[in-house]
Amino acid sequence: MIAKLGIAFAGFILLLGATRCVSQTTEDKQQEFAAHMQKARSYLDQKQPALAIPEFEAVVAIDPENVDAQANLGVLLFFQGKAADAIPHLRAALTAGKPAVRNEERQPGLAKIQGLLGMAESRTLDFADARKDMEAAFPSIQDLRFQVQLGLELVGLDTASGDLEKAAAVIAQLRKAAPDNPEVLYAAYRTYSDLAGESMLTLSLAAPDSAQMHQLLAHEDTRQGNTNGAVAQYRKAIAIDPHLPGVHFELAELLHTSTDDTVKKGAEQEYHAALLENAQDEKSILRLAEIDAQKGNTEQSYNEYTKAVELQPADADAKLGLAKTLIAMSQSDKALALLEDTVQLEPTNATAHYRLATLYRTMGRADDAKRELELYKKFKEMKEKLRALYKELQVQPKEIRAGEQDEQ
Repeated sequence: MIAKLGIAFAGFILLLGATRCVSQTTEDKQQEFAAHMQKARSYLDQKQPALAIPEFEAVVAIDPENVDAQANLGVLLFFQGKAADAIPHLRAALTAGKPAVRNEERQPGLAKIQGLLGMAESRTLDFADARKDMEAAFPSIQDLRFQVQLGLELVGLDTASGDLEKAAAVIAQLRKAAPDNPEVLYAAYRTYSDLAGESMLTLSLAAPDSAQMHQLLAHEDTRQGNTNGAVAQYRKAIAIDPHLPGVHFELAELLHTSTDDTVKKGAEQEYHAALLENAQDEKSILRLAEIDAQKGNTEQSYNEYTKAVELQPADADAKLGLAKTLIAMSQSDKALALLEDTVQLEPTNATAHYRLATLYRTMGRADDAKRELELYKKFKEMKEKLRALYKELQVQPKEIRAGEQDEQ
């Protein structure tokens, strides 16, 4: 961890570059103070932090209230792997001149010092103070790299103490600040997985025979590739509570993956059942539109896609489906705007880029067609790589066959 943080070392020092004059000391002390400070800075410029440490120690011996010297000394000791020695100096930097300094009164950069203090306390197993200082500093950190590192440390403390709700709250902030950071995404996966496991255990103890418990078991069976078992669990959940939110759509989604025509017909029935529970269920309307399109029911499909787009204008799949239907109805001019919206909403949608390239070509827009075709090839290749990766990671589901679910 210290090796990673070493990259950000200069940021801590640079943020604390200005020093104040020694107060209430003799002229000799002032000169001694200035000499040690000059040497310390020179060693830092030469990238020799170990030599700067005794110079800063001499400075704080002369003027213990000097914020910059205390902070710099604490930072240097921390990055030398001496967390316990760093702590008193980091604390002194936070309170120098003010016994009880509020966050809003602190000098710029001191939030990072408080965050570093929390990390030092964590390394000395003072977890209570570590969490307190990290939580106080985290919202004020502007440096993205340190914000991520501090947040991940805080998530680790919260997870270790079993406070998954707090960990999830920090993860949410980190994902907003660094949405593509692999460490953040992995921490999110672990935290949400732990939360799911905790919720499953709590539900199994509180209501083991509830419709919700069977719905949860269906999710677990699906995740493990036991699709027939999942269907059976969904059937049990519906038998207990036919109005359970989302259950009909979830069952329909599972049934729809089957190649058995009887099972796929059951999926269609479940989508309709979902609409009986909620006539504004856009996802079910979208699936029925896709089914009708495959059957050649163009007009019905058009009406369903249109309604889906009206309900969820930001649903790229709905707009793409409506565009394809309009093209089939020889209304390419109306489809163009929908396809352009689709690639804006979902830039990696290879199918949308291909359709748009085809449409541009028929309109004589060769350059636009070429651009979209290149994007299609790029994202198609990316999709194939992802498909191969997920094939390695995922349990392969068993084929759902009519009549087999009742055996579970």
